Amino acid sequence: MPELSIVVPVHREGEAARPVIEKLVGCVDVPHEIVVVYDESDDPTLPVLEDLHRRRPEIRAVQNRLGRGPALALRAAFASVTGDAVVVTMADASDDPHDIPRMLARLREGYDLVAGSRYMAGGQQLGGPRLKSRLSRFAGRSLQALVGLPTADATSAFKMYRKSMLDALTIESRHGFEISLEITVKALLGGYRITEVPTVWRDRVAGRSKFRLVRWLPHYLRWYGLALGRGLFRGRHRALRTAL
Repeated sequence: MPELSIVVPVHREGEAARPVIEKLVGCVDVPHEIVVVYDESDDPTLPVLEDLHRRRPEIRAVQNRLGRGPALALRAAFASVTGDAVVVTMADASDDPHDIPRMLARLREGYDLVAGSRYMAGGQQLGGPRLKSRLSRFAGRSLQALVGLPTADATSAFKMYRKSMLDALTIESRHGFEISLEITVKALLGGYRITEVPTVWRDRVAGRSKFRLVRWLPHYLRWYGLALGRGLFRGRHRALRTAL
């Protein structure tokens, strides 16, 4: 059984996904699997995955049969993985796979969620839409300051999770990458241990981004509001208990 499952969602990446997935093969020295999840049976990435699987059996493709979109694709992948640790990384080379061993080391220390953080000391974001970056930074920093979230990058999709935590949480997202914020908020409210490691995120240099800010923003706001409402209440409740 692998210790680590590396989940890579793809959507019509084709040959562009090959160097990214090949780079992931050598990023860790523990038993691992690389689970590439896709939506459509005619996705041009499939022939690439079949070729990679013939040479590296630890790479396998999983079709998302829950419905189209990143959130449902990740939920399908989470149901399929077999590792005790699960990390999500993108097929557009925006995440740095060299950070994965450090994330795994923190999980081994007893944490349940490790965020690759662009906004902590040592982290950085290079490129990408300015509005998206500002909203993401504000969300992470404000939740850290107001409710004590132990990461400055709540919206980052580049996160590692303990599989047992994922199995215990009820994940509801059905649309975009707001699923990573949902899991982070529910981990916080559920009392799971959260930490972060610095990472450098780079905007993709080929293809088009699949991120849809206007379409997905209301779903981000749902989980942001939940964190503020329940997080602040929990803080006040603890303060009252301490005072009494």
